Amino acid sequence: MPGDPLRAKYIAETFLEGAELVNEVRNMLGYTGEYKGRKVSVMGSGMGIPSASIYYKELITEYGVNKLIRVGSCGAISQDVKLRDIVIGMGACTDSKVNRMRFKNHDFAAIADYGLLENAVNTARCKNLPVKVGNLYSCDLFYSPEQDMFDVMERHGILGVEMEAAGLYGVCAEYGAKGLAICTTSDHIRRGEALSPEDRQLSFNEMIEIALDSVLL
Repeated sequence: MPGDPLRAKYIAETFLEGAELVNEVRNMLGYTGEYKGRKVSVMGSGMGIPSASIYYKELITEYGVNKLIRVGSCGAISQDVKLRDIVIGMGACTDSKVNRMRFKNHDFAAIADYGLLENAVNTARCKNLPVKVGNLYSCDLFYSPEQDMFDVMERHGILGVEMEAAGLYGVCAEYGAKGLAICTTSDHIRRGEALSPEDRQLSFNEMIEIALDSVLL
């Protein structure tokens, strides 16, 4: 599940055989096809936890989906993360209140499904792709006014910033599904670096292959 529905279209046309459009309500494109002989669906989620959580929840409760993998971009915080590195979210901190709301205003440990996480790490290693595993930070505001928060994140070992992973992990925990977030490092917030459009597409393809192979294991 990428955020951008047009990226869902790209994944379906590039990686799936016999892909058919199965959803276009609100232009949130969804496709089902085959990948290495197994049926797989890909669908956009929109940007941010509120939008994505609707699709995560309804895919689980209305369509019986039991594995959800977010594929997207992140901005690096850690000095150990480089552009094009693939970051696999073992956990996801957040400034959103959604998980506190579902957890009676207590702290909820938003973590990935271990089986999917292990599959993704092993798949990446087999492909000799650089991956980092650790904490993501899911923010509600893309243009955050709290610039000093980046210092706090770096001090606490946050690898990258994105906008959906903590919501995915909360929804999956609440409704009994397995979730994982895999992100390509498209820019480095601390160093002011960014991928070119061409490098971004190549790196995203590597991330998508990891996600597709992981879900089949």
